[in-house]
Amino acid sequence: MTEKFFEELPDGDSHLREVKILAEDLCNGIFLKMKRDQVRMPDGKVAIREYLTHPGAVAILAILDDGRVLLERQFRYPIAKTCIEIPAGKLDLSEDPLACAKRELSEETGYTATKWSYIRRIHPVISYSTEFIDIYLAEGLSSGKSHLDEEEFLDVFAAPLEQLIEWVEQGVITDVKTTISVYWLDRYRRGLVSPSLIE
Repeated sequence: MTEKFFEELPDGDSHLREVKILAEDLCNGIFLKMKRDQVRMPDGKVAIREYLTHPGAVAILAILDDGRVLLERQFRYPIAKTCIEIPAGKLDLSEDPLACAKRELSEETGYTATKWSYIRRIHPVISYSTEFIDIYLAEGLSSGKSHLDEEEFLDVFAAPLEQLIEWVEQGVITDVKTTISVYWLDRYRRGLVSPSLIE
């Protein structure tokens, strides 16, 4: 249905595009940068767009041999709440996303995987950030010792998919990358979707 809709548009999305006129740096943080641009809207008027640039991130849907999903509990300062999430982390400069996923899984949980597949890229906050997250499926897990960053504190545990679905429905899990991954895993186990095997 979506593909048909776009085929019917006479000129694609050009009638929706905004064109940058002027760019301004508001703040340069450790890895986030705040920008303010003037843009010309499709009707010719000028508007202001403020947004954060982000280097991108990865998330890992890691499945234990018994089918349970590897999870973390971590305090998230911006919302002052301890959240249940799948392992994840931001890309270092020029880092390959798969290499980042392997590094983050090992650093945060101590686990390594023998089978990696690519699920998809998501954009969690399209209204004010350039951030993207590449989600990977990790299988054939072996446990080891985690080596967290100095400023990282988290608990690692595992839960079955049925429990994750319940937590999403109850609002216990509100993290978008985890919610999307739970939805994807449920469809995967019902044979409705498949990942792209990497190795």
